[in-house]
Amino acid sequence: MNKLPGAIDHASPARVSLRDKTNNKTGTALAVVAALAVGLAGGYILFGENPMQAIAPAVKEGGENAAKARKPLFYRNAMNPSVTSPVPAKDSMGMDYIPVYADDEANSGDPTGTVNIDATTVQNIGVRTARAQQGPLSRVVRAVGRVDFDETRLARLHPKIDGWVEKLRVDKTGAKVKHNAVLLSLYSPQLVSSQEEYLLAMKNLKVLESSPYEYIRTGAEGLVKSARLRLELLDIPEHQIKELEQTGKIKRSIHIHAPFHGVVIKIGVREGQYVTPKTELYQVADLSKVWVYAEVFEYELPWLKEGDAAQITVEGQPGREFHGHIDYIYPYLDMNTRTAKVRLLFDNADGALLPQMFAEVVLQSKRSKPAILIPAEAVVRSGIRKQVFVVTSPGKFEPREVEVGITSGGKTQILKGIDAGDEVVTSAQFLIDSESSLREATAKMISGAEPKKSATEKQADGEMKMPPAEKNRD
Repeated sequence: MNKLPGAIDHASPARVSLRDKTNNKTGTALAVVAALAVGLAGGYILFGENPMQAIAPAVKEGGENAAKARKPLFYRNAMNPSVTSPVPAKDSMGMDYIPVYADDEANSGDPTGTVNIDATTVQNIGVRTARAQQGPLSRVVRAVGRVDFDETRLARLHPKIDGWVEKLRVDKTGAKVKHNAVLLSLYSPQLVSSQEEYLLAMKNLKVLESSPYEYIRTGAEGLVKSARLRLELLDIPEHQIKELEQTGKIKRSIHIHAPFHGVVIKIGVREGQYVTPKTELYQVADLSKVWVYAEVFEYELPWLKEGDAAQITVEGQPGREFHGHIDYIYPYLDMNTRTAKVRLLFDNADGALLPQMFAEVVLQSKRSKPAILIPAEAVVRSGIRKQVFVVTSPGKFEPREVEVGITSGGKTQILKGIDAGDEVVTSAQFLIDSESSLREATAKMISGAEPKKSATEKQADGEMKMPPAEKNRD
């Protein structure tokens, strides 16, 4: 197209720009081709072959080895690790079986069942931990008790001779008596004859004490001693014997005295009643000390021992606490309630504790030997097996079997398995235990799935034998 003289060509700048860009692209492409040619030539010179041909097989071989290394050994059921399949499969709910690889558990160096969880999952499932500590362990045992008599402070009074009750000085049950107080008067012909014998022996001694023969004086003295001893053995009070010696008058009746300060809890006779040595005259109890029987459960017995402090409260004395100790633990259980009886001893000088009162009992255990303690919820119990999960590093949880002792106040004593300072899982441990069980089962399966040796490997190991035909041919 012919241009007019002096006309301006408005398209010229655009054409010039497009031409420059085309030239630049062409130059860049030529430079890349030239660099590639130089590289191929250098590779040929160095390797003696086409470098692309040398690299390609290596890449292909590496890919094949990686694929071969990650080949699943088998597939296991996601819900039941004991159910496996050699090929991909689905369970009854349509869930795919999980592939198990040889490197899932191999060469990890961790104990079987160790679980690795990332920090996000640890936070999502709510894992909490606590440190195992060494310290004292004690327990407070609470029970219901019953106040009763101290059996060592009970007296049952029986006469040692036959006779009749002449005077009943204490005739009411529940009466308080003092030591040596007269309870009743008893007439007995045997007592009268024994007193007469004693008086005769004394008169005989007075006559023979000046005898020139020593054996006669000795015999008279022995007769007096034996007659007095007979009165003592018949429980004639000392004051009546002295009165007999001083006055020389025979007493018609003897007195039965209280053996100690106490309360009459039973009267077995009345005035005029004939009694024999089989007859129980009185039962007297000393209430200065009382027993309290408490029933404790079988699992609480390891905490208790004789001498432990005890505390009781009774409704009859509101706001008052009584302090005593464990006096005896009975060596048998009640067959019906499956509880053990514990006997407590309390001072009762003021008589505030009455037999047959019910009491609320608090037993303070003195078992405070240092022990390794962890929270009770950290122990995972499955049958006879008890284990905890120890945090060995961030996100790594190792199962350890432990031997547990007693539990008290939310703390469990660990006898063997962990040391003080170990960090144990106290929350979400059942989820970790489930995963640990799966890993443990998988590890056992992997250890049992030994790869079979090829014929070349067997021949190299000397395990492959030649067939008989080939031997004959040689």
